[in-house]
Amino acid sequence: MLAVALPAAYREPMTHASAAGDRPEPHATGLAQRLNGLRAGVLGANDGIVSTAAVVVGVAGATPEVMPVLLAGSAALVGGAISMALGEYVSVSSQRDTEHALIEKERSELADDPDGELDELIDLYEQRGLTRQTATAVATELTASDALRAHLAVELNIDQDDVVSPWHAAAASAVAFFVGALLPMATILLLPHPARIVATFAAVLVALAITGYVAAWIGGARRGRAITRTVVGGAIALGATFLVGTLFGTTIG
Repeated sequence: MLAVALPAAYREPMTHASAAGDRPEPHATGLAQRLNGLRAGVLGANDGIVSTAAVVVGVAGATPEVMPVLLAGSAALVGGAISMALGEYVSVSSQRDTEHALIEKERSELADDPDGELDELIDLYEQRGLTRQTATAVATELTASDALRAHLAVELNIDQDDVVSPWHAAAASAVAFFVGALLPMATILLLPHPARIVATFAAVLVALAITGYVAAWIGGARRGRAITRTVVGGAIALGATFLVGTLFGTTIG
C-alpha cells in the first residue's frame, strides 16, 4: 500500500505547532471565514482609531469647546462604520461571486470530461513532487471520494464549504470600527483641554501599535515593520489634522 499525504481539504481537523515554536496552525472547516472576519475586524478597528482620532484632534485643535468635537466625532464614527461595512460587503461579495463562478466552472468541466480532469489532477500532483504512480493513486482515490473537492483544493485552493461571507466581513468591520473609534472619542471628551490632545495622541499610537502587531500576526509578517508602518502613518494623520485645525482656529479666532 502506498503511504501518501492527502491535501489539506481531506485531512482531519487538527491544530499543531511547529518545532520552531510558531503559533498553532489551524486546519478546520470555516478557517477562511474566521480569518476573513479577523482581517476585516483588525482593519476596521485600525480605521476607526485613525479616522475618528484625526477628526476629533483636528476639531480640538481649532476650538477648546467640547460640543463641536462631540458632533464631529460622532459623525465620523457613524459615517465611518457604515462606510467600512459597505466597502467590505462589496469587496467580499466580488470575491465570493468569483469563487462561486470558479466552482461552477470546475463542476461543469468534471461533467463534460471526467477522464481529462483526472489526468489533469494526476499532472498537478506530479508537479508537486509525487511520482507518477503515487500521483495516480492519490488522484484516483480522491476523485472517487469527491472529484470536485479534489480539483478545487489542488487547482484553485478553494474549499466549497468555506466560501467567504460578505455579511460576516461587513459586520466584523463595522463593529470593529465602532469599537476602535470609541478610544479617541473617550480620550478627547473626558480629559480637559489641552491635555486631552496629548493624551489622545498617546492612546491612539499605542492602540495602533497593537492593531499593527495583530495584523502582522494574522498574516505571518514581521511584527516590527508592521507596527512601525501603522504607528508612523497614524502619527502623520493626527499631526496633519491637528495642524489644519490649529491654523483654522487661529484664523477664525
